[in-house]
Amino acid sequence: MNIDEVKERAFAMPVCNPAYPRPPYRFYNREYIVIKYRTDLDALREVVPEPLEIVEPVVNYEFIRMPDSTGFGDYTETGQVIPVRFNGVAGGFVHSMYLDDDAPIAGGREIWGFPKKLARPSIAHESDVIVGKLHYGSALCALGSMGYKHVILDHEPVLAAMRQPNFMLKIVPHVDCTPRICELVRYYLEDIDLKGAWSGPAALDLYPHALADVARLPVREVISATHFIADLTLGLGEVVYDYLDDQQQA
Repeated sequence: MNIDEVKERAFAMPVCNPAYPRPPYRFYNREYIVIKYRTDLDALREVVPEPLEIVEPVVNYEFIRMPDSTGFGDYTETGQVIPVRFNGVAGGFVHSMYLDDDAPIAGGREIWGFPKKLARPSIAHESDVIVGKLHYGSALCALGSMGYKHVILDHEPVLAAMRQPNFMLKIVPHVDCTPRICELVRYYLEDIDLKGAWSGPAALDLYPHALADVARLPVREVISATHFIADLTLGLGEVVYDYLDDQQQA
């Protein structure tokens, strides 16, 4: 493989057998259970990076079932998204994500900078309730439950929330462990086909764990819960702030 061939083929690692295919990635029948809860403002200040601004002491805890996604297959995900503002525009900061599939972990981290780790999230429909769980090894780290389709929701507010920008802190170390890339990345969900949305009563418990620290943002009060199903495309990201660019911080 000569130098030109290396540059041409250098999409993902391993170079001769990448861990994931090229985007775009389309998701079909993607199922969300989003439990919105109140937390401690000081806890949020410790994890939300500037120049993002905290809107209120609130977190969206998400359980997401992805039964059919191009390139990534069938998997489940869970994590926390914090409502923020960037240059006056509302969006969400993706604080933590736990998945059970290697390809979207590798692709999500390397392309966008999603904060993904390997764990065992699950979503189950148990009679009149939906139950979401996060296990890290044998330890239960999160347990959420929601009444099944109690109230049909108007699509427009749900679509408006889905169309807001999302932000991640993308970090790639140099070979000497100094930062090579340290960027605030923004992305959008695209071509959304919302198939249904519902609300219902919900409960959420988060448990302390050394490596799956979702309880770092404790639950003080459950505010609401939304269950919805959609087809969508994960849009590519853009860098909106470079922490290593001294001119941006001047």
